[in-house]
Amino acid sequence: MQSLFNKFSLYLGMIKFSHSVFALPFAFTGALLAANGLPAWNTVFWIAVAMVGARSGAMGLNRIIDRRIDANNPRTKNREIPAGKISVRDAAIFTFVSFALMVYAAYSLNELCLMLSPVAISVLFLYSYTKRFTWLSHFVLGISISAAPLGAWIAVRGSFDFEILPLALAVVFWLAGFDVLYALQDVEFDKRHGLHSIPQQFGIKKSLSFARIFHGITLILFVLTGIIFNLNFLYWLGILVVIGLVVYEHSLVKPDDLSKLNMAFFNMNGYISITVLVFTALSLLM
Repeated sequence: MQSLFNKFSLYLGMIKFSHSVFALPFAFTGALLAANGLPAWNTVFWIAVAMVGARSGAMGLNRIIDRRIDANNPRTKNREIPAGKISVRDAAIFTFVSFALMVYAAYSLNELCLMLSPVAISVLFLYSYTKRFTWLSHFVLGISISAAPLGAWIAVRGSFDFEILPLALAVVFWLAGFDVLYALQDVEFDKRHGLHSIPQQFGIKKSLSFARIFHGITLILFVLTGIIFNLNFLYWLGILVVIGLVVYEHSLVKPDDLSKLNMAFFNMNGYISITVLVFTALSLLM
């Protein structure tokens, strides 16, 4: 039993399960907006299953593709695959099963979700290679995560509708902004190994400016979302909280001091996604 638990913990570590706090709240936000309230519980269940499958598969795929890069990076050399704790074969099986779970969940939701599931997997596959040839990789990751609110909307409505696009685009810029911050850790490593990112291309100071601009665009798109869906004062109260969190996040990271980068990356962005979900739900349900 202990051995099984340890193995399970290794897989949770490999996929950074705690980072689900970034995408999953936006999926539920998209579902709430699509239903203009609470969706059917079976729909919520299959959305959650699809999200867990997609994210687990994406992380497994990324860890397999990047295993040699991770092995050479002091920051990542102790990850499960380069450290030999999980074999490539076992990681591949885990990844296949995760994507199969996502596809089955899409099938259980509606025909359009099923038709789009290969597109989602293709984008996730592409992301793992983009940093090898373009510093726009942050946006490819953002596009893949924006499938959370967009996919949940389609799961509830069974159709693609333009009113959900501002929220999906907000997620693209939000993710790109904090992924730029995350990439600050590896500037020198990326330069030595020919990997591409905004920090590697433009330097730390300009990258911080890019991240602020991306998050400024995110806030504008959150505002546009509230206007489109005619959300009440509770949503706007939540957006004020989000603005405060964004400002605080960027105050933590300075060109000459990256010591609080992990707090800015994980804590603040986890709070942001949960805040948007909670105050959107309050606005729709009260």
